[in-house]
Amino acid sequence: MWKRERRRDMADVNIYTAGRLSGMARSLGLLARSCLDGIEGEKGLTREDAQSAMQMARAMVCGDCSRCNLYSSSEKSDSYYLYYLLHAFEQKGQVDEEDMPRLFLEACRRKEDYMAQLNRNLGRASMNLEWKNRFLESRDTVMVQFRELAVILDEFAHQMERATDVTQAKEETVRRKFHLHRIAVENMLLLEYENHQREAYLTVHALGRRCVTAKEAAELFGEVVGGNWYAPPDTRTLINRQSASIRFAESGQYQMRYGTARIPKSGESVCGDNYVWSEQVPGQVILGLSDGMGSGTSASQESGKIVELIGQLLETGFSARASMKMANTVLLLTGRQQHPATIDLACVDLHNGVLEAMKMGAVATFVLSDGKAEILEAGELPAGVLPGAEPSLLSRKLWDGDRIVMMTDGVLEACPGVYKEQCMQGFLEEVSAKSPQDLAERILDFASQDGGRDDMTVFVAGIWKKR
Repeated sequence: MWKRERRRDMADVNIYTAGRLSGMARSLGLLARSCLDGIEGEKGLTREDAQSAMQMARAMVCGDCSRCNLYSSSEKSDSYYLYYLLHAFEQKGQVDEEDMPRLFLEACRRKEDYMAQLNRNLGRASMNLEWKNRFLESRDTVMVQFRELAVILDEFAHQMERATDVTQAKEETVRRKFHLHRIAVENMLLLEYENHQREAYLTVHALGRRCVTAKEAAELFGEVVGGNWYAPPDTRTLINRQSASIRFAESGQYQMRYGTARIPKSGESVCGDNYVWSEQVPGQVILGLSDGMGSGTSASQESGKIVELIGQLLETGFSARASMKMANTVLLLTGRQQHPATIDLACVDLHNGVLEAMKMGAVATFVLSDGKAEILEAGELPAGVLPGAEPSLLSRKLWDGDRIVMMTDGVLEACPGVYKEQCMQGFLEEVSAKSPQDLAERILDFASQDGGRDDMTVFVAGIWKKR
């Protein structure tokens, strides 16, 4: 009786929590939309900025003088001169005497003072405009986070609503199995989601003085309920006499291994490329590769920050697209100079073998399948160049034994001939390699025959069905 009531209460809690999360998601989405309405960034100084600069210069220098009548002429709505003045300032960073009307040059007795004050005013207006736009970019970054958080909450709420509680069918068997191995199960919840993936939460403690690892407990759990189970990195690793909650997740039908090879540019001691391999998200493997601007230590630091940021965002629950867009905004907001970096991301679902590749400025990715190399097209602009840039999105189904080959532009550009991608494609279809590491080294050897004219990194991952 107690078990049935507990599960009914749990179902009620799930429905209530899902409703609350959906409400929070709607509120965050509304907040993001409201904050983005109204104020828009400006591309350059306006006619009003020029008029204000001239008015201040007149007040500071001209006083009651009206010999040239320059400011009065600029107040006319059809005054072409204001636009000419702004164009000259944007092109040269200052307005020279040659840009001023002839009447001003002939009549003004304090030309130098007026020009200096006018340039100061325009410079101040330009600085204010830059800070305003940077503030708006920062605001947009926060709003992107709000929108993505709203999506995450909404997806989680939907997942909770659709999850099926299948605890009753396996609970007693799990209790008996664990008790045989000196583990007491106090509470248990086994959920099955829409995609048929399962997840379990258990409150357990060890009997006697025995300690059991979470990995061993996950294997015991899999023997009872079926399938391959593991304890994710964020759960408790050891079961002892103290009661504790642990989480088990069902692993996918695929597994992956990877290999890398890289060399720095000739004359440099540090390679400016960085990569990330993450299995923190249950049932998913994330591969990332970034090439920072230039070479050496500074490029390595830039690309390292990018792959670390994207990895953290993905593990938190942000989508791959949102993570790349956020990295793009972070690069735009880093200092006054541009800090572009290419981003090459591949997310593989271990349950169904689907690859989602996303690129910003990265060269083509190759997928080796049954001796044929397929080219997944390159991205266009790198991250850190334009606000609101969108990554190129590609999707493909992977099969048992397929291999993903990612590389930086230094590798592809070192290939002989004009058609670099086709050259690499032909090499991949002919080369024989036993492992991802072996293939990565062979590719690098092929590309670096004439030395490293740029940083070179090869990232290879293979996917296999679990036997």
